[in-house]
Amino acid sequence: SGQSLRHPGSIAVIGDVNPGAEIIAGGDIVVWGRLRGVVHAGAMGDATAVVCALDLAPAQLRIAGHFSRSPEERRKRTIPEVASVRNGQIVAEAW
Repeated sequence: SGQSLRHPGSIAVIGDVNPGAEIIAGGDIVVWGRLRGVVHAGAMGDATAVVCALDLAPAQLRIAGHFSRSPEERRKRTIPEVASVRNGQIVAEAW
């Protein structure tokens, strides 16, 4: 937590992204772990970018100019998910 990572391309993280951490990528973001921080994929306007994580529960998730927050209630069992923009809004589905 507390770290910030920026890159004009895609970013892959092996490990967890904890609250207080921030990842900003011009392309896709893949987290092989828990995603609890702030992420912004497609930061240069690429609405086709995706965010994938083994446990997708970010404080804030942005793709291009769209943004979303995780639901307040936690699931009992986590599944890997991918978030993308569909019909003008961010949707998450099984990865």
